[in-house]
Amino acid sequence: MLRTLSTTRLIALAAVVVTVAIVGATVAVAASGGGGATPPPKPLATAVHDALAAQAPAGVTARITFTNKLFPSGAIVGAAGSALMSGATGRLWVNDTGGRLELQSDAGDVQVTWNDTKATVYDASSNTAYTFDLPQHASDNSGTHTVPSVDEITTFLTDLSKHWTVSGAEPSNVAGEQAYTVKVSPSHDGGLLGSAQLAWDALNGVPLRVAIYAQGASTPALALEATDISFGDVSNADVQVPPPAGAKVVDLSSATNGGTDHGSANAPVVGLAAVQAAAGFPVTAPDTLVGLPRQDVRLVGPADSRAALVVYGQGLGAIVVVERAKDTSGGSGPAGAMSSLPAVSVDGVTGHELATQLGTIITWDRGGVTYVLAGSIPNGAAETAAASLK
Repeated sequence: MLRTLSTTRLIALAAVVVTVAIVGATVAVAASGGGGATPPPKPLATAVHDALAAQAPAGVTARITFTNKLFPSGAIVGAAGSALMSGATGRLWVNDTGGRLELQSDAGDVQVTWNDTKATVYDASSNTAYTFDLPQHASDNSGTHTVPSVDEITTFLTDLSKHWTVSGAEPSNVAGEQAYTVKVSPSHDGGLLGSAQLAWDALNGVPLRVAIYAQGASTPALALEATDISFGDVSNADVQVPPPAGAKVVDLSSATNGGTDHGSANAPVVGLAAVQAAAGFPVTAPDTLVGLPRQDVRLVGPADSRAALVVYGQGLGAIVVVERAKDTSGGSGPAGAMSSLPAVSVDGVTGHELATQLGTIITWDRGGVTYVLAGSIPNGAAETAAASLK
């Protein structure tokens, strides 16, 4: 369960280190506070330490509210009725084997299940289950996790504050539980991200609320909040529930395992000249893109589906461009899946665009190459950047 994550990951969670990846899989919790008793004031480092050192509950059962204001109305054809797109209420079950989040809407339930190695998202509106592998970390052979000291947490927060503005631990009440809430916002290179928030139970450290806000927004772009919660044993039957028989299964593991050239014993291919020589298709990577300097060029993906990954700028304000040979087999990869999105002109070529409060993704084909550009930037800036790639 959440409290059994590695110490490093728990510190990051408690300190609200939020990674924004322009993916619909990132969820967040509403920032509205609740009435009721609040815990005594504490320095943030102390509140984090006490949460990590607290006895983890045997299990968690909660009623939750999920809000999604990230996608403009009608931006994704056929998905408006999905609980993932429209928001919903539901329930959460977590124990030491994994967890299950169930959201209900008129279009049918969305069910998210996970264990130590794999997660599955089943959307009843399309009768499709998406599975993907979870990142693996070195195991602790001792079977225990050492709780960092207050001084160690203070050092971590000091380092974090070099790039993020971090609030104190504000006493609050969430789902009737005494809690602490902390807010972080990027100090620079934050793209469209305004801030992120996390609230956790003051007694056992269980996260109760998380939220991501766009710049200038008073309500979160994405929200997931516990409205009622209880602690106690949760059976595996409540947690590990498979998708219905007959559901279409889409394995996203190959997409999430991207990185260096899988299946090759050679060193990673990095640098513009080396990537251009090895890619097998023309690679477009100017020195700058809408004023952002080129930071990295590398070849990624398996040998039979290589792609050039080009990064411009730094931090959350960076622009990422992925280029690969156009798929002529009629496949349904990420670029193909975007073909139902609103059309946009990219220097005379028809592309497709997903514009959200937190960033923009554009895909288009030119000269036998498929381009995907993503960044935490407004759609106008993204369109200008895309038009510059030629």
